[in-house]
Amino acid sequence: MLKKIRIILATLMFTGITLLFLDFTGTLHHWLAWMAEIQFLPSILALNGAITIVLVVLTLVFGRIYCSIICPLGVMQDIIGWIGKKKKHNRYSYSREVKWLRYPVLVLYVAASIAGIGSVMALLEPYSSYGRMATMLFQPLYLWGNNVLAAIAEHYDSYAFYSVEVWMRSLPTLIIAAVSFALITFLAWRGGRTYCNTVCPVGTILSFLARFSLLKIRFDKEKCRNCSLCTKNCKAACIDYKNHSVDYSRCVVCGDCLSKCKFGALKYERPKKSERLNHLEKSDSTHHSSPTAEGRRSFLLSSALMTTAMLAQDKKKVDGGLATIEDKAIPNRQTPLTPPGSMSAQHFAQICTGCQICVSDCPNDVLRPSSDLLKLMQPTMSFERGFCRPECTRCSEVCPTDAIRPFTPAQKSATQIGHAVWIKKNCLVLTDGVACGNCARHCPTGAIEMVPSDSNDDESPFVPAVNEAVCIGCGACENLCPARPFPAIYVEGHEVHREI
Repeated sequence: MLKKIRIILATLMFTGITLLFLDFTGTLHHWLAWMAEIQFLPSILALNGAITIVLVVLTLVFGRIYCSIICPLGVMQDIIGWIGKKKKHNRYSYSREVKWLRYPVLVLYVAASIAGIGSVMALLEPYSSYGRMATMLFQPLYLWGNNVLAAIAEHYDSYAFYSVEVWMRSLPTLIIAAVSFALITFLAWRGGRTYCNTVCPVGTILSFLARFSLLKIRFDKEKCRNCSLCTKNCKAACIDYKNHSVDYSRCVVCGDCLSKCKFGALKYERPKKSERLNHLEKSDSTHHSSPTAEGRRSFLLSSALMTTAMLAQDKKKVDGGLATIEDKAIPNRQTPLTPPGSMSAQHFAQICTGCQICVSDCPNDVLRPSSDLLKLMQPTMSFERGFCRPECTRCSEVCPTDAIRPFTPAQKSATQIGHAVWIKKNCLVLTDGVACGNCARHCPTGAIEMVPSDSNDDESPFVPAVNEAVCIGCGACENLCPARPFPAIYVEGHEVHREI
């Protein structure tokens, strides 16, 4: 029964979170956004104390069920491992905890959080790792499938589907996503939960708490026949059938061992007092330290790490089939643009985990993963494909860490994330001698005015003049500027956002 309940809940969570990343219509996040908000590290970074406390209590009562039910990367590994078991049964074996790798990785993650090194955070955080794979690898397949259905529907004069363009948001992030997927798939195929119990910082944090969980998998020595089926089917490699012991810090409470035991020698319940004392004595003889001191150190370390993490926040196109239009190039911005609601570049770098959900959900194709080494995979803004429409608040609605804080359209229209800069040498008015004014006509705040290029000659060609005090940096001017490859007007970012 435990295994069946786990599979049902995990299937619902995994399907919902995957759809959050695949959906391009912006409708599912109204119903499913809570699935992203209950992820462990995002809830800590968002200072969502209620969710963090609930997850801690769940772990202290049931063990690491978070890793088997809520975490999408953990469920993905279970799916891969289940497929692998179809090829080879009884494939796992017991192994000791790899402390020399687990704890340095956790320390590295906490240090990166404090230093605001987003690339390290994005690489290690499990929800972000899955989001990167879903956005860069799975979503294009989903969109291509949608486009096939749209073509079929169009043939029958139906508008049930509409075609969307599939484009490369970031080659470095795509490569990292592909390598991560290949590595995790290999580890899950060969060793089950190897990644969770050696690399994942969430797994390491929860392992400190799981040692003290109220309910545990325990042996009934009188019924055990040492058949080793429990060990050979333990994806966490944490069951030592020879000594009738379970490493509760690595057990993810999947229930596989319970279903495989033919003699009823394994039970999921609260250990008796005598058994708890025996377990502590065995732990003492193994680790040569006081069990009470060991437990106290584990609890204090996990508490300190969570507290520290919380405090660390602060194609070639054709016009009408006649003329070829050259693709736009990305301007060389002195200061990258961060989304509205991110407050400042420092705040965004410290809290954003690079999960890509805002990138996958942006309806205007403005957000894409950064190629900056220190902020690799964290979203940045650019306007080659669209501009940040003042009425759109989608990114703030889906961000689980509050790196992009919720805002209203009115607040967005009053927040300056950057300002427009005119580049004289690129302007078609001067280079080609044609009248334009595209930037002024489409500026939503009226920050751009067309003025004579020669202040002493009212008949001279009219060029744009930017009122930086009114410009909010939405990028409409940059996106709609007809100059190619570099626009004649572009948006320079602000380190700290301003209210106007």
